[in-house]
Amino acid sequence: MKKLRIYLDTSVISFLFADDAPDFRQVTEAFFSTYASRYDLYASGVVLAEIDRMPDATKRAAMRECLAHCLVSIFNDGHRAEVERLAGLYVAKAIVPAAKTADALHVAYAVVHGMDILLSWNFRHLANVRKEALFASVNMEQGYRQPLRLLSPLEVEDER
Repeated sequence: MKKLRIYLDTSVISFLFADDAPDFRQVTEAFFSTYASRYDLYASGVVLAEIDRMPDATKRAAMRECLAHCLVSIFNDGHRAEVERLAGLYVAKAIVPAAKTADALHVAYAVVHGMDILLSWNFRHLANVRKEALFASVNMEQGYRQPLRLLSPLEVEDER
């Protein structure tokens, strides 16, 4: 059986080190220790840029180390123009606020690269059913037929 392809946004990695949210941290740790090996995990240069802006150098290094060990690939390629175009549509249609362009880029990277799931703890702009439907509408208009699920680590379980 083919492994599902999951794009990780920055929040998933950062919650591995979230001392102020022990429940989310525990679920995130369980995802990486129990389920992550059953999926192909990806991220983008947007994730790296967000990590690099974190003030705590120790956490930055730990997060980069985590990515190095768990990811199949980091997308930072020749599809950048298409990713930016699609992200621009999400912002223009007010699915994502202009101030949160990185969230639009995460979705666009996942769509352009044919991911099955975008995993996020960002319930406001990403991991919710309403946003999933809005993104899907734009994606279909633009010729992207593969559905993209927008889920939190709470929702990813293995059925084996």
